[in-house]
Amino acid sequence: MSSPQVSVLVVEDDPGIATQLVRGLERAGYTADSVGMGADALSRPPFDVVLLDLGLPDIDGVDVCRQLRQSSGAAIIVVTARGEEADRVLALDEGADDYLVKPFGLAELLARIRAVLRRGQRPGGELMRHGPLTVDLRTRKVTVHGNDVALTPKEFAILECLASDPGRLVSRQEIVERAWDEHWYGPTKVLDVHLAALRRKLGDPSLIETVYGHGFRLADQ
Repeated sequence: MSSPQVSVLVVEDDPGIATQLVRGLERAGYTADSVGMGADALSRPPFDVVLLDLGLPDIDGVDVCRQLRQSSGAAIIVVTARGEEADRVLALDEGADDYLVKPFGLAELLARIRAVLRRGQRPGGELMRHGPLTVDLRTRKVTVHGNDVALTPKEFAILECLASDPGRLVSRQEIVERAWDEHWYGPTKVLDVHLAALRRKLGDPSLIETVYGHGFRLADQ
């Protein structure tokens, strides 16, 4: 059973589906609520997980995903009838953590939620320091030169992968497998989108060094 303080927002314009999802999530131990409009999703206080339908009546779900990602560290799982690869890539590029095509079973949805939450939670409370960068695995707090840096779950997972062994060259495939999962079958170019955002937020693009054709590492400081 999940921890009761984990909150899930269902963004779904079909009241029947929304009600069913909220009930299922609450039975599984989550705090759950639903909204039927993209604008309502964007105006709500932060949730831990957002289940986002792409076919919303007011704002396209991909735009909602993009805006949520800019303002929130929530894990975003797109749940949609759009099963085309282009839609999947677009949503992932805009910051979605996972993508689930309707129809799906509640058990699979709950497994996906557990997976996106697990990726950002490592036991031990280890503190990793590298030059001006500090990464606290327990609190998921990142600072650069003492200033807090707010990261999404994906960005944190990528940084954790690099910071766990500073200076080691980490391949694109290893980062994708650790930040997404080992069964990821999509294009690794989604990594570039998240890396660009991570570099921008860290405020020092040289912190993460690209070794062309091989991968990435934290640069010597």
